[in-house]
Amino acid sequence: MTALFAAAFALLYVAHHLSDYPFQTDHQAQHKAGHGPIGWRALAAHAGTHVVTSLVLLMLGEWVLGFHLSPAAAVLAPLWLGVSHAAIDRRWPVARWMVWARQEGFAAHGGAAHVDQSAHLALGVLPAALLIAGLS
Repeated sequence: MTALFAAAFALLYVAHHLSDYPFQTDHQAQHKAGHGPIGWRALAAHAGTHVVTSLVLLMLGEWVLGFHLSPAAAVLAPLWLGVSHAAIDRRWPVARWMVWARQEGFAAHGGAAHVDQSAHLALGVLPAALLIAGLS
C-alpha cells in the first residue's frame, strides 16, 4: 500500500504539473476564473485536462510499474483532481486564504501562484493518492 501511495503521488504530481503548465492554453489561464460561459468553458477544459492527464499517467503506471488500481480508485481519484482543481482555480479561495493568513504583502509580490500550487498539492494530489492507496 505504501509503494502504491508513493507511485500514485509521483504520477499525479507529474500529471498536475503537465496539466497546469505545458498543457494549459493561454485562453484557459486568462479566462478560467471568469464569470459567464467563456470562463466556465475555460475552467471545464482545464479541469478536464487534469482528469485526462491523470488517467493516462495512472494507466501508464499500471502498465510499467505493475500495480493495479481498483475501478473505484481509477474513477474517483482523477475526478477528485478535476473538481478540486476547478474549485481552487476560481482564484477567490487562494485570495481569501491569503487575506486570512495575513499574506497581503506576499500576494502583492506574486505569492498567489505559490499558494495556488500548494493548495493543489495539499487538497488535490495528496487526497487523490491516499484515495488510490486506500481503495486499491
